[in-house]
Amino acid sequence: MRFVRALYQRFSHLVHEVAKFGTVGAVAYAVQLTSTNLFWWVLGMPELAGQALGTICATVVAFLGNRFWTFSHRERSGLGREYALFFLLNGVGLLIQVACLWFTVDVLGLDGPLARNIAGNVIGVGLGSLFRFWSYRKWVFRAAPSAAPPPTPAAEQQKEQA
Repeated sequence: MRFVRALYQRFSHLVHEVAKFGTVGAVAYAVQLTSTNLFWWVLGMPELAGQALGTICATVVAFLGNRFWTFSHRERSGLGREYALFFLLNGVGLLIQVACLWFTVDVLGLDGPLARNIAGNVIGVGLGSLFRFWSYRKWVFRAAPSAAPPPTPAAEQQKEQA
């Protein structure tokens, strides 16, 4: 049990960022589904336009959630710079997703609802999300040059006991 506690204490800042990142991603995904369907079925927009606008809405939600919650403890380098990089890196994540789908359908020859969903919406989204998390931490919401990770509840409790 001591090993697990030490492991958690060592990586707790990363665990908390991943949990927040996943939560923001889930909310953004719900916004994307809701807004896209609203654009399609309520406003009668064409498929691609509704999809594009829904994705833009979700990306704005993801940016705000990640900037002001997931990575709120990191240094700020300017809203415009962060926003532009965020959209650019989301584009790369989307290319990863599309590449997984292309490989499955065009190279492996697996074309059907299950194959497409596994390739694009499971593997592609998973790999794209890993890339996004890594790239946001590295380039968009950078760590302060000499900043230590934010204190965890366990570290605060240890300080109080000492």
